[in-house]
Amino acid sequence: MNRPRYQHGFFSRHQRKKGPEVWVYRWRDIDAKGKPKMRALVIGSVKQYPTETAAWKAVSTLRLDVNHHTSRPEGLPETFEQLVEHYRLIELDLEKESERKVVQTKQTYAVYLKARIVPRWGHYRLREIKAVAVERWLGSIDDLANGTKAKIKGIMSEVFQHAIRYGWLNDGENPIFAVRQSTKRKRVTEPLEVAEFRALILELPQRMRVIGIVAATTGLRISEVLGLKWMDIDWKTLQMDVTRSVVDGIVGKCKTETSRRPVPIDELTTAELLAWKRETCYAEPEDWVFASERVQGKMPPWADTLLDRFLQPAAKRAGITKWVGFHTFRHTYSTLLKANGEDVKVVQELMRHANISTTMNIYTKALTSAKREAQSRVVDVLLDRSRNVVESAAEDAA
Repeated sequence: MNRPRYQHGFFSRHQRKKGPEVWVYRWRDIDAKGKPKMRALVIGSVKQYPTETAAWKAVSTLRLDVNHHTSRPEGLPETFEQLVEHYRLIELDLEKESERKVVQTKQTYAVYLKARIVPRWGHYRLREIKAVAVERWLGSIDDLANGTKAKIKGIMSEVFQHAIRYGWLNDGENPIFAVRQSTKRKRVTEPLEVAEFRALILELPQRMRVIGIVAATTGLRISEVLGLKWMDIDWKTLQMDVTRSVVDGIVGKCKTETSRRPVPIDELTTAELLAWKRETCYAEPEDWVFASERVQGKMPPWADTLLDRFLQPAAKRAGITKWVGFHTFRHTYSTLLKANGEDVKVVQELMRHANISTTMNIYTKALTSAKREAQSRVVDVLLDRSRNVVESAAEDAA
């Protein structure tokens, strides 16, 4: 019986029509019919890799994949960092479409691997990483929420499962399965009282004020608010398309399919948006509604930056003692909808919950008119419609 042979492959240099020569790595592969076939991949230019030694180093992760069928030591990742690099090559390639992970997920995984996981565990051999050590490490991280720690645990587990799929570890050798990590929130998000909301928005600059009003009168998540572009707003029908979200500078899809449904916007919320549109330097259809001047409008600002620089200081100035974050607005919206006695199905659709069981197991569809009326009643309470009408009439008379 012929055992699969370990292959190093080989390099050759090729001259291009323009630019410096490139390194081409070649190796044998098996095609769909089981026949051997030569494969070739351009690794980079001789300017990027001046020596063949540098080129070999660049291809070290690829050789793991080339030799995934062999059990020879050379064909196995020696350290967790090497395993991570192979995982990135196969699973996190942004140029390859995948049904398992959208681009935003790939980018998020790559950030956590680079910033948190590899610096701590990269130099360990695979079987040296133990469940108790990982559990204690996660417990010692004070600057992350439990949900984020659970996400890190999940990423590490997936990397180990990647090793099991390739036969580099045996079934049952994923140490992360035994790691205990709570997902319970450290703080309970409390909705704002009406007086607190009104006091808060008075302390905010215009852009932040409009962000707060949009979030509190539509129930959008902050990632969805920051993902809005002017072309998403239909001023005639008073609704907006929620098609993308922005998290830490990464543009991706919304959280769920349900989240991508059109959202009604009240007249008062629309007026706030129009006032902001007249003020901002970025008001073209393709521009972000809440563009960051720091990057010349190319992206919206980071939510954490807005939270630290504007929202929480404003809450403190307003005398609000409870912790205020962007999710507070969504809780406030939901609480007022329920307090107003709205139909549960209407609440479920306005909140855009993925599962109806999140609100109640009701199987009737709310009408758009019912959703708009329910939303307007929340706006009545938060923005005092009667006062706005009186002030508007006074201005017209003047």
